[in-house]
Order: sequence, then C-alpha cells, then structure tokens
Amino acid sequence: MPDIIFLFLVGLFLPLFPLSMVFNALFNRVQHVVLRCVLLIIWPHIALATIHLTEVSIPTWVVAWALITSLLYAIRMLALRSMGQWTSFLATSMWAMLWLTTTDIEQSVQHLYAFGLTTPLVLLAILSAGLEKRFGAAYTDLYGGLAESIPRFAGVLVVVVLAAVATPLFPSFFIMLKLIMEWSVAMPSAMFALLTIWLLWSWAGVRLLQGLIVGSASQGEAADLNLMSCWSYVVVLVALMLSGLYLSVGVL
Repeated sequence: MPDIIFLFLVGLFLPLFPLSMVFNALFNRVQHVVLRCVLLIIWPHIALATIHLTEVSIPTWVVAWALITSLLYAIRMLALRSMGQWTSFLATSMWAMLWLTTTDIEQSVQHLYAFGLTTPLVLLAILSAGLEKRFGAAYTDLYGGLAESIPRFAGVLVVVVLAAVATPLFPSFFIMLKLIMEWSVAMPSAMFALLTIWLLWSWAGVRLLQGLIVGSASQGEAADLNLMSCWSYVVVLVALMLSGLYLSVGVL
C-alpha cells in the first residue's frame, strides 16, 4: 500500500488534522447515545489494526503532525460549551497521541491504551445524553448547580471528567506518563508538547465542571441518578482505576 494512501486511511481513525474533522462531524451528526458510544469504542481500533496489517513504518514527521493535531483540539476545548462536542474533541486529541505508541509498543498494548483512553469518553457520552434528557441540552452555563440539584449525577460526572483528563490512578494518567518518559529521550520537544496538551486537558476539564457543577441550582426539578445506576458507574470507574494500576507496572 502506498504510504500516502496509508496515511489517509489511518489519519481518519487516528485523527490527523484536517482528516480529524470527519470523526467530529460524524459524532456531531449522530445523536443516538448508543451509536455515539459505538463510534468512540471502534474508531481508534480500526486504525491500529490497519497499521499492523500493512506494517508501514511511521516517519517522525507524522508524530509531529499528530502532536500538532492533539494540541489544536486541546486548545479548542477551552472555548467549548457543548458537552458532546467537548467529548469528541477530547477523543480526537487523545487518539492522535496513539501515533506515538506505534514505534515500539506491542499491538495488544496499543489496543489496551485505546480502551483506557476511550472508556471515560464513553461514560461522558452517556452522561451527556442524561443531561439532554433532563434539561433538553448539555451545555455549560446554560444551567448550573448540578451538585445541589442532582448530587449523585454531579459526583459521577466529576469523577468521570477527572478520569477523562488523565488524573492519577486512571489509565490515561499512566499512558501519558509513559509517553512523556519515552519521548523525553527520543524527541525532547515532544515531551514538552505532551505536557502542554495534558495541562490544557485539565484546564478544559475544570472549565467544563465549573459551568455545570458550581453555583446555585437555576433549573427546575430533575431526577437524580438512581442508586443502581450510580453503583454501575462506580463499578466501571473502580475497574478503570485497577486497570490504571496494572498499566503502572510497566511505567513506574
């Protein structure tokens, strides 16, 4: 397969700008939460499978392109108000990072990384649908004070966002840590780019939560998560933390 065709195909699924716009447009167009979750789950694995089937070597300039793509979407997240679009932009920024794992990391570990990065995003997509069901839309600053009006939902949302932006003990934290350690030697500029992107994710996460959680409840009555749903999220998040500790064995 010619390299340019390979890059076009894989760049759609491990997003490289401007090919990254395809996923974001598709995610925005698909409104059903199940379809959105399926897109999030399968999208990066198509690219990883293609890379290993074709066995094309990844040039260094593609790594730089991936970092620029990730940085671009991380910056853009700071100004987003739509929780759904915020989720798709974070997915794009994170999946671009997977280009940095295609040099010397085993295929099975790469797929594990993809699952670790994507699982919190799937939870975010489900929570976003929950907000739309309760209030008609999932936008920051449209309504606030979720901690007061629906505290269980708010608590789960806070932890899921922390998991999504690579907070310690979750898989994305150890994945980012490993990438920084490896690329600090191979390409020091890549290490600084990774640290900047990580900081921007955290900043964007704080802004998202501030626009939804903080303040006095300004919306009408809404049903909180029932205990069974709440415990379901807890089980998934604990499983994520355990998988993060498993990944830490290869990092620390």
